[in-house]
Amino acid sequence: MKDSKWFAVYTRPKWEKKVTELLEKKKIKAYCPLNKSYKEWGDKRRVVNDPLFNSYVFVHLAEKDHDKVIQTRGVVSFYYWLGKPAVVSEEEINAIQRFLNEYPDVRLEKTLVRPEETVKFISNPLILRKGNVLEVRNNAVKVMLPSLGHMLIAEVRKEALEENIVYTEEEKIRV
Repeated sequence: MKDSKWFAVYTRPKWEKKVTELLEKKKIKAYCPLNKSYKEWGDKRRVVNDPLFNSYVFVHLAEKDHDKVIQTRGVVSFYYWLGKPAVVSEEEINAIQRFLNEYPDVRLEKTLVRPEETVKFISNPLILRKGNVLEVRNNAVKVMLPSLGHMLIAEVRKEALEENIVYTEEEKIRV
């Protein structure tokens, strides 16, 4: 559907995976970003996949189909911005997926800061992708997700970043 967009849906606490499953049963495209981390219990170390965003799931649908989502058990409401359901860009969804596929223990920080720098990644996982970078320090890169008001934080090598050639006024950078 060409009029479909990504939206964030607020869920009951600890219902992210269940809501995703229920939405998919209704044939609604849903995405619950899962962060792979390692937990230790006694002498055992296990991989755990916890939701990256507490109480949030992303859905891809047309605005006319919002009622189907709201009527799903565990869904509280859509995430609103300026009185309308907030649209999450396809690029942000892809950036989340790529980060989580490549890095374990991705951290999420809420922010109201505007992006200051744009870089182009030259090695995996973000080959030739551009992101808004707020800071590079101690081998951590913070990438802004503007429509969500959050940053993804991942450990990367400084060598994986290349100074971006200025194509437009908006793409000026300093690394």
